[in-house]
Amino acid sequence: MKRAGLVVLVMLTLAMATTAHEFWLQTKKFRYKVGESMDVAFMVGENFQGEPWDLSKHKIERIEIHQGATVKRLENLVTSTKGKNLTYKFEREGTHLLAMESNFAFIELEAEAFNKYLEEDGLEEIATERKKSGWSGEKAREFYKRYAKLLVQCGDKPDFTFKRSAGFRYEIFPLANPATLKPGDYLDCQVMWERKPASHAMVKVWSFVGNRVFLQNIFTEKDGTIRFPISSAGPWMVSSVKMIISEKDGADYQSLWASLVFEVSKP
Repeated sequence: MKRAGLVVLVMLTLAMATTAHEFWLQTKKFRYKVGESMDVAFMVGENFQGEPWDLSKHKIERIEIHQGATVKRLENLVTSTKGKNLTYKFEREGTHLLAMESNFAFIELEAEAFNKYLEEDGLEEIATERKKSGWSGEKAREFYKRYAKLLVQCGDKPDFTFKRSAGFRYEIFPLANPATLKPGDYLDCQVMWERKPASHAMVKVWSFVGNRVFLQNIFTEKDGTIRFPISSAGPWMVSSVKMIISEKDGADYQSLWASLVFEVSKP
């Protein structure tokens, strides 16, 4: 299978200013024992650096944990405590997938800021449509929704839970279990839009090396896949955004943000 390869590799330091683009589920560790509890924070920011998501302004439509063929809804466990929005106690070994969907929130951006946002996130179709329609100098109103996934391992028996779909409209799937990877390997992921491969979509891949964050911008192949090297151990995030003309009144566009967080262990 042919690969588009890396489009750009950027090294970013922790000191860089952040803008609240990305959303992800964050935990202090990714491997647990049966009976241990996992604390999860809902984070928003950029460069894999951020701050707690404001649950007084945003709402969760659905949050659930998958293990094997079982799915458990967890909305009743969510709290607004900053840095500790959810605590889950592991009851069985295996790979676990935590998946969360937010409601639609609203934002309005000045033309310059919106056009820059389209460029940074590879949303060329929307940018082209705005130019053709003569809207590139106009403000933009947007509804945005978050889809976030977190993979963790309980015990020493990885399984196929990493392949499970959360049923999101826009979703990122790893094609191998990250719990089995080590530095020097490659990982393939597939991005799906309404259960079909999302071709030519920009995907951002974030990783830590010491106190620095590395970003790879990659465009998906026709089959919605990307491949990237696992250069280091530690937490990783894969994210992408899909934007469409708004399907409901009150905004010009709708954006759907997908993220996947996992860890690669040291050899």
